[in-house]
Amino acid sequence: MLQTLFYKFSGAQESIELFTKIAGDREVYMRIGTGILEFIASIMLFSKLNSWFGAFLTIGLMGGGVFSHLTKLGIEHNNDGGLLFGSAVLILIIGLIVLFKERKNIPIVGNRL
Repeated sequence: MLQTLFYKFSGAQESIELFTKIAGDREVYMRIGTGILEFIASIMLFSKLNSWFGAFLTIGLMGGGVFSHLTKLGIEHNNDGGLLFGSAVLILIIGLIVLFKERKNIPIVGNRL
């Protein structure tokens, strides 16, 4: 997720085109908002106490990314051979693994898991 932040925040043409397909004229809000949330998720993943929250946020973000690829963007975007889609799926799986490993640290429900 950290790797893509440069493209989102710098306004790279590929990022603008991708988010325009998803959000239309609200592209800039979705692109920057997604970037901010991905930055927060990345920081939280490295936090000892809150990595469960980072994983939860990662799952939501990458779930949305996978869904966007399956509904609007297509598996292959800008002739990337499905690399962006594959990255989203991989990060989603990693988020699920981290959340499973950190399940006992989740407030309220953690003790029951």
